[in-house]
Amino acid sequence: MGFSERDVISLLQKIFESTDSRIKVGIGDDGAVIATSPHSIVTTDMAVEGVHFRLDWSSPFDIGRKIAAANIADVLAMGGRCDYLVAAVSLTGREELSWIESLARGMHHEAVLAGASIVGGDISRGAHIVISMTAIGSVTQPITRNGAQVGDSIYLSSLPGWSAAGLELLQRQISINSASADMALSQYSAPTIDYAIDFSKATAIADLSDSLLIQGEQLASASGVCLFLDENLFSKSSEFAALSELAIEMKTDHWQWILGGGEDHVLLATGKNLPGLHIGEVRQGSGIAGIDMKKAPVSWSHFNEKNKS
Repeated sequence: MGFSERDVISLLQKIFESTDSRIKVGIGDDGAVIATSPHSIVTTDMAVEGVHFRLDWSSPFDIGRKIAAANIADVLAMGGRCDYLVAAVSLTGREELSWIESLARGMHHEAVLAGASIVGGDISRGAHIVISMTAIGSVTQPITRNGAQVGDSIYLSSLPGWSAAGLELLQRQISINSASADMALSQYSAPTIDYAIDFSKATAIADLSDSLLIQGEQLASASGVCLFLDENLFSKSSEFAALSELAIEMKTDHWQWILGGGEDHVLLATGKNLPGLHIGEVRQGSGIAGIDMKKAPVSWSHFNEKNKS
């Protein structure tokens, strides 16, 4: 590693330079000074080499986008807007400065899409690459998981399952020359958030970072309701046929990806007349119903050895 920490900081100052007037002190001091709203959302996420990404599967630019997207999605899932990001990165010492630059540019790229600024962080050394990021967002009225009401409809910002499909392609070392396979690989490496979706009128929202089953169960439990999912409504997504065809080609079940796949950063929302993909309704009861639970896969867990990247 033929560079100093000062070299890295100088590089990051150039990449993350912002004209946002709310940033009073940016990168280079002991801490950033920012203007916050009366109600601020604070969330943090971590990406660990070998668990959340592999260097032979994802470029540093995509890894940077992925960790930024994970944090931004959590802010969006509270009905807020992401304003600032802070990143702490542990490096092995074997990385080139160009690798670090690409990682930072990936973070910056996703931050710009969200209208956010990266205002600081830290660099350390360790046995593996670990990236931790904290997001600070603003919101007038937070939308939590406990607001779903009986009679609400259930919506998704887009069809989940693409990231899980990409991960399976890589794990099974399957090479398929198709637009669907390319999309799956792309969505695994750097999930695309639908920033245009407007869930501001939702009664409850959750980010599907782990899976539709896990976050759906959590939302249902928090609200004291049952989420009734209609599998026929999923097929109305313009992406459903392509994902199903890819599953057939890989001799697997697309419901394994849709229900149990994570890291798409699709938003699950309840309410009335919302945009997005309508997939069911909120009913009295508890948990998730409607979907044939024989199709329900084992969802993501950090402590399930089968789920390592």
